[in-house]
Amino acid sequence: MVHRHRRTGAADAVVVATVAAAGLVAAATGCTGAGAAADGGGGVDPGVAVRRAADSLVRAGSSKANTSMEMASGGTRVTVRGTGVYDFERQLGVFEVVLPPDPAGDDEHRPITELMSDGALYMKNRGAGVPADKWVRIETRSLSDGNLVTGGATDPLAAAELLRGARRVRFVGEERVGGTEVRHYRGVVDLRAAARSASAGQRGALGAAAAKGFSKGSAAFDVYLDDRDRVRKLRQQFSVADANVASTTLLYDFGAPVKVRLPAEKHIYAGKIAEQ
Repeated sequence: MVHRHRRTGAADAVVVATVAAAGLVAAATGCTGAGAAADGGGGVDPGVAVRRAADSLVRAGSSKANTSMEMASGGTRVTVRGTGVYDFERQLGVFEVVLPPDPAGDDEHRPITELMSDGALYMKNRGAGVPADKWVRIETRSLSDGNLVTGGATDPLAAAELLRGARRVRFVGEERVGGTEVRHYRGVVDLRAAARSASAGQRGALGAAAAKGFSKGSAAFDVYLDDRDRVRKLRQQFSVADANVASTTLLYDFGAPVKVRLPAEKHIYAGKIAEQ
């Protein structure tokens, strides 16, 4: 059984979250490569195939995931990596996020444990004055990026739900990801359209991102789908305020068991988060 506890204290102070704690702001790498066929292979419309990818993940149940978020500031490029498992049906996941060393190279960050649920992000080993045995809880709908950037590990379902707003989709070609045959598609997401079409658990967060989080109303993507239309690899580029972020999510081992127990109220930190 999953126990959920709602708390908004410290949420406003934590919006900077993991990325800000590491002193990270922006990154951008452009999509490259040439297009190929006019459809998605076998006569499948590219837009239809991509927009139904989130539903295919829910039917799959769960998977393991690797995430990578590339950012740069002042000419210094850094990458935040995450590894975990996600239950798409229950909208629950657990990840370990590894931050890069400080630019001076004299400070190693402990991995941050993140719990993702439908409506909240929990972080442990957050730092910034938070006791080591306490969790920080953030309402994802209070985040201007819909938990696509803040935690340093993009919520896999939120990323897939963005594809519901896919536009100008084209089939690039057939490739292999992790030894699996996939179809590669490229396009642009209309953020408002994605928010309107999102599932109940993701609609609030993506709506906030579309309304105030992203400086552009769209985001470029490259997605690789297997023969069941499940996402195997998804790369998205976001413009948040004056920052550009490139997020990559790899999904594998579908059906992997997911055990997530959300922290009790007494284990959630309600104090002030130190500025980084």
